[in-house]
Amino acid sequence: MNDVIGQLLPLAVGIAVSPIPVIASILMLMSPRARTTSLGFLLGWILGIAVVTALFTVASSMLPEREDDGGAPILGTIQLVLGVVLLLLAVRQWRGRPRDATTASLPNWMKSIDQMKFLPALGLGLLLAAVNPKNLLLGASAGVSLGSSGTSVEQTIVLVILFTIVAGSTVLAPVLAYLIAADALRVPLNRLREWLEAENAVIMTVLLLILGTVVLAKGIAAFG
Repeated sequence: MNDVIGQLLPLAVGIAVSPIPVIASILMLMSPRARTTSLGFLLGWILGIAVVTALFTVASSMLPEREDDGGAPILGTIQLVLGVVLLLLAVRQWRGRPRDATTASLPNWMKSIDQMKFLPALGLGLLLAAVNPKNLLLGASAGVSLGSSGTSVEQTIVLVILFTIVAGSTVLAPVLAYLIAADALRVPLNRLREWLEAENAVIMTVLLLILGTVVLAKGIAAFG
């Protein structure tokens, strides 16, 4: 089980340090409906991560058993594809980066966050967790690793929960902290948001490059 946790942890951290969801949650905490929208977004974010991971875990558990020589070509092929796509996303992110901090831009939908209510915020959290290509690929990679690990049903459930908590922690932490001490966190959260906006492309490029290489290496190793 410890080996599986070691495989899942980098993928969970990869989702956790995604700048866009963290920025979105901070913007919601600065909005007129801070408590309602941030809780809706948090719920959607957590559900999205859990559902993607669970679905790919179930699907990958149906793959053929490893061959006599220890190889798993189907699993390896899936991981190779996921790794290559993550590396391509890293290249795309780097090529599309702003040339200086003053030209850094965020998605247009963030302008409407001030007017969001609970359900739209929940839907946004689901989309960013389950439909966003990078998070979808990382959740899929986690599910594939978990589903092919041979752990029991009880252990698998615990690992999915653990993965979801770690992956969702960077949205969970500021939302819960804000509910406890809103006034004290306004300035630090705003500074964090500004830094993430400026460094979004660099963070994502490095992250995708590292995780793509890790998943690719796991795919190669699966061939035995």
